[in-house]
Amino acid sequence: MDITKNDMCPLPMDRQIIHSCSDLIECIQAVGFLPLLESGIRGFSAEALVDDECRYIVYPDGGWDWPLWRWKGPVVTEGGCVYGKFFSGKAGFVSLEWWPDFCNWRRHAYPMADEDSDEGALAEAILDTLRERGSMVSRDLRKACGLVGPKMRSYFDSHVARLQMACCIITQDFVYPRDRHGNEYGWGLSLLTTPEQLLGHEASQCERSPEESRQRIEEYLHRLLPGASDKQLQRMVK
Repeated sequence: MDITKNDMCPLPMDRQIIHSCSDLIECIQAVGFLPLLESGIRGFSAEALVDDECRYIVYPDGGWDWPLWRWKGPVVTEGGCVYGKFFSGKAGFVSLEWWPDFCNWRRHAYPMADEDSDEGALAEAILDTLRERGSMVSRDLRKACGLVGPKMRSYFDSHVARLQMACCIITQDFVYPRDRHGNEYGWGLSLLTTPEQLLGHEASQCERSPEESRQRIEEYLHRLLPGASDKQLQRMVK
């Protein structure tokens, strides 16, 4: 890889640059924001930038491999970035360098509902449970919040998704079931936590106003992705 880390460096979307987990970490640090899968902006995702040999493959026996998918865990735990459903409800990475501004703007754009409302009470219950337990997978978190009745899963998931867009919940790691031989299998479950639990309170603090943070991010993305339309970039930021 030959990405130079600076605010004026455009993303080289005309070629594949990610060949390994360390390349992915380097790319995230260089560009600051990177959706995991297709983002609606040509070439602006880890999936689009990986080498062909790192893409999803199905073997004749029905097994499969996807290096990019396997790299998520090490990147989240070791890559100096934050991961969650941040981009129009789709998952992606934000570097720690950009996290304070991103968090500052998003918590303003997605304010908590009043605690007296059903939505506000549930949001507080979810966050309080994570603060108490530290981290939990979604299904255990839902049960801990008492949402075990019919149709509760989709109701709960929509609230967790909004809290991720608001930068109030992030992914700490991924949990995989194991077979009888002790081997991990499946797609994995996100281990959810709060930014304050994982990164500390100071990591989410920003000296700028929310609007200043939004403007700074938008200006940067315009330089990073000169071929993207205003509408496409606003969908990434909002």
